[in-house]
Amino acid sequence: MEKLERSLLEPVGEVNFQSSKRTWDSVLKKIQLKVESFFLVKGYLLLLVGFLLGRALILSTLAPFSLPFFAAVFLIKRDRSPLALVGLVAGAATVSLKNAAFTFLVSIFFLVIYRISERWIKNEMRMIPFFVAIILGTGKLAEAFIISKQLTLYDAMMVGVQTSLSFILTLIFLQSIPLLILNKRRQLLKTEEIVCLIIMLASIMTGTIGWKIYDLSVEHIMSRYLVLVFSFIAGATVGSTVGVVTGLIFSLASVSSFFHMSLLAFSGVLGGLLKEGKKIGVAVGLFIATLLIGMYGQEGGSGSLTITLLESAAAILLFLLTPQIFTSKLAKYIPGTPEYTSEQQKYMRKMRDVTAQRVAQFSNVFHALSNSFSQMETKPSDKEDEREMDYFMSHVTEKTCNTCFKKEQCWAKNFNTTYGYLEEIIHEMDQNEGVVSPKLSREWDKHCTRSKRVYEAVGQELTFYQANQKLKKQVQESRKLVADQLLGVSEVMDNFAKEIQRERENHHKQEEQIMESIQAFGVHVEHVEIYSLESGNVDIEMSVPFCNGHGECEKLIAPMLSDILGEQIIVTSEECAAYPNGFCHVVFRSSKAYTVETGMAHAAMDGGFVSGDSYSTMELGLGKFAIAISDGMGNGERAHYESKETLQLLQKILQSGIEERVAIKSVNSILSLRTTDEIFSTLDLAMIDLQNASAKFLKIGSTPSFIKRGNKVIKIQASNLPIGMLEEFEVDVVSEQLKAGDLLIMMSDGIFEGPKHVENYDLWMKRKIQELQTDDPQEISDLILEEVIRSRDNLIGDDMTIAVAKIKHNTPKWASIPVTKIKKRA
Repeated sequence: MEKLERSLLEPVGEVNFQSSKRTWDSVLKKIQLKVESFFLVKGYLLLLVGFLLGRALILSTLAPFSLPFFAAVFLIKRDRSPLALVGLVAGAATVSLKNAAFTFLVSIFFLVIYRISERWIKNEMRMIPFFVAIILGTGKLAEAFIISKQLTLYDAMMVGVQTSLSFILTLIFLQSIPLLILNKRRQLLKTEEIVCLIIMLASIMTGTIGWKIYDLSVEHIMSRYLVLVFSFIAGATVGSTVGVVTGLIFSLASVSSFFHMSLLAFSGVLGGLLKEGKKIGVAVGLFIATLLIGMYGQEGGSGSLTITLLESAAAILLFLLTPQIFTSKLAKYIPGTPEYTSEQQKYMRKMRDVTAQRVAQFSNVFHALSNSFSQMETKPSDKEDEREMDYFMSHVTEKTCNTCFKKEQCWAKNFNTTYGYLEEIIHEMDQNEGVVSPKLSREWDKHCTRSKRVYEAVGQELTFYQANQKLKKQVQESRKLVADQLLGVSEVMDNFAKEIQRERENHHKQEEQIMESIQAFGVHVEHVEIYSLESGNVDIEMSVPFCNGHGECEKLIAPMLSDILGEQIIVTSEECAAYPNGFCHVVFRSSKAYTVETGMAHAAMDGGFVSGDSYSTMELGLGKFAIAISDGMGNGERAHYESKETLQLLQKILQSGIEERVAIKSVNSILSLRTTDEIFSTLDLAMIDLQNASAKFLKIGSTPSFIKRGNKVIKIQASNLPIGMLEEFEVDVVSEQLKAGDLLIMMSDGIFEGPKHVENYDLWMKRKIQELQTDDPQEISDLILEEVIRSRDNLIGDDMTIAVAKIKHNTPKWASIPVTKIKKRA
């Protein structure tokens, strides 16, 4: 007894709900695949649709659906057209044998005409609707003549109606049939395609007119089910459209169904408005619409309210039993739905990822090329040195020793002595520009009878040897330079790929907080769109009511945003409304912490018009400001061209995002390889970060620069040869932290070395800068230029250029207004 109780109380086993759920999902998946295979792959869906369309009538007499459907199936999926024809004939036979015979005959007639005209038809899609309209119109005309032996105006009107309907239905079926039978479709639907699909579904449902289940009309249940599905998926707009179109087609098929158009349209609107309540909300919308319109229909004698409510209940039951997977899959193709938007974003994300991947691949290619070029040649080993020496001596002895009578004695009996002497001669001539020491010369003269010829041969071979070594060195340096340039391009492309993959963050919470804060202050804002809240890179768009040009965005909203976000925000663009009741669209972005005010002064040699100096100020991306001065060698047009070309190349390379050192090396390589003339340029470059005022100075053969901070003058200098003089050189970078109020003074050698009878140019320039009584950049540049010219008795002995920059805090016109702060990161 105890064993029995223990066996009853102990658990039999653990129930694995997860595995049972997976099993149920796999069963549903198998059923779905089998249903899709039966209806879509094998084409039996066309048989079912053909059967219903074969039964469908318009105005109780016209059958315009059969031939357009058959023609569309024949054109789109020809191998399944026999199934469609069987379904059409079978459906028409349920109405009358006359309809079945008419459907079969016009289909055969269509095939005959198509085969005859197939050779000269160029565009089948364009000609098929005309064929269908002509065949159906002719068939209807012949039918009316055979039955009544005469043609009346009513017959002519019915022929015209059937012809028009068949033409339009052919176009609709050509658009909508692919949506039913092509299960691998991935394109998103257009609005026209959705309307065509709705018309086709409503036309198919007209084939169910007259079917009843326990006195409930199948067409009413299916039409309301269709409205429920589209209202739930796409909302009130599409739901009401489906209701109107479906109700209109049902009313054309049967006049008794006319009041149902109001029911379907109203239920589509209510169901769409209540879609936030999920399926229950949409079902409640249909129930309310059925109750209201049903009471109206009962008063008009159009049917029983109980039957109408039961039909709606059956439609609601079908709707509730519809799996979520079906509605979600259909929603992906309807514009305006979240699933449609998600599908579009998925497509855009995929395109973005593909683009970023391609850019990253190019970056990897350039990086691999850079690694390949950067593998510098190793230093020659001792064996390679011996081999080169052997080749060198073989060339020398070939010209001198081969015809000498003492060859056997020198190279056979005294090989080591001869080899050692010749090796010393080669080294000394290489080191001393072809000159041999007197001691070695006397010893060699005693040893060799053709010493002078040997010296000449060694000298000739040394020329070729040195040229070869120089060429090897140039190739090695060029490889290193190309490696640096390729690495720079690789880094730029890699950063670009990362920028592409960076998604826009969702800032819904911050948008609401900003809107509440601004509106709590009394300023009305209609819409806030945040694209970025990254420090120093804030990007916000707003829609505000028409301000009538009072500048509310600049005076109120921008200062409030500055206090909310904790950094300076300014208005970068503003589009005012064209009429008083409209909205202004404003873009707010981060302001830079510092600004740079510049002043330039220059003069050409002897007062000429063309100066060999060039200067430029560049606003680069990422909040950087660059000032550059280049001095071409000499004066005149050629020097001006060289300096201008240097700055233009530098500006384009810097704007591409390549690092400063690589940019300058690239410019140097271009200028050094472009011409064999000894044309050089100096470059004085200052890169200022407008967020923290840090500066980098790159001086290539240029004169010192000076920073004036109060009464203190700081000298900035570096030792680099001019651009184009050497194929390879290291760029020295001098970094300095600037402050608000600092004056940066850059100049060419015409200014720095211009003062006459001055021994120490540094002290003279520092003293002149300290004595300045103004902080205006333009006035300073003019004063220093004038002082240098006056010191030379008003003569301009060289091209003179001076650039002065003043670092200032970027203070907005309107101060920030304190409001509630928000967090930048949710």
